[in-house]
Amino acid sequence: MPAKIKVLVWHECRHEKKNKAVQEIYPEGIHKVIAAGLEQLGGFEVRTATLDDPEQGITPEVLQWADVVTWWGHMAHADVLDEKVAMVRKAVLEGMGLLVLHSGHYSKIFKALMGTTCSLRWREMGERERVWVCEPGHPIAEGIGDCIELPNSEMYGEPFGIPTPEKQVFISWYQGGDVFRSGCCYERGHGRIFYFSPGHETYPIYYHPQIRRVISNACKWAARRVNIPDTCPNAKTPHEAVPPQKLDLSYMKP
Repeated sequence: MPAKIKVLVWHECRHEKKNKAVQEIYPEGIHKVIAAGLEQLGGFEVRTATLDDPEQGITPEVLQWADVVTWWGHMAHADVLDEKVAMVRKAVLEGMGLLVLHSGHYSKIFKALMGTTCSLRWREMGERERVWVCEPGHPIAEGIGDCIELPNSEMYGEPFGIPTPEKQVFISWYQGGDVFRSGCCYERGHGRIFYFSPGHETYPIYYHPQIRRVISNACKWAARRVNIPDTCPNAKTPHEAVPPQKLDLSYMKP
């Protein structure tokens, strides 16, 4: 029986403490609903962590344990300590997977790994979103069909300040006419990264079965394959060094 993929579902969990509309949809927090979706589909060992947990929920031990981290943040990006961002970045470069969700596009960790602004246009009117599959053979799109229909969503629009994705799995269309690169794959160092935009806190998007399938598929795709420490070793002289060879010029003779 294959080992379960270890997933840390990290969430800033601030809106749920301040906004009644969010509390009604996610009474225990977005992280609990994402974790429940992974557990429902199976094949995962899931832990959750939030910004207000001890050590902000991020320690060397938990990052060594995790095969993948999912990251949701919005109103408290600045509260994430730079030392925690550096720890997650190092873990990704050494092989851990990372799923950046919705407004996590503007998180410190996504900006650090992309090296760009990661800015975009947005509009919150509860308009319809259609998430089109543009790489149907990609593992993250498995079982999704042609598209995902979301009756209410926050619009994210181009230009999106990211590097050109290595694979563009989804592109979203919105009722107002905007389009957006909503499912983007990257590799950084030895780790895989997937950005997925649907998931505004005032809409029940993380309960949607196809959204849960995408997150499950993405965790499988991004899961750690190697664990290679980030070092810069000095290459020593071999014990049996090859002596200098006599220069052979014989092929120059007519």
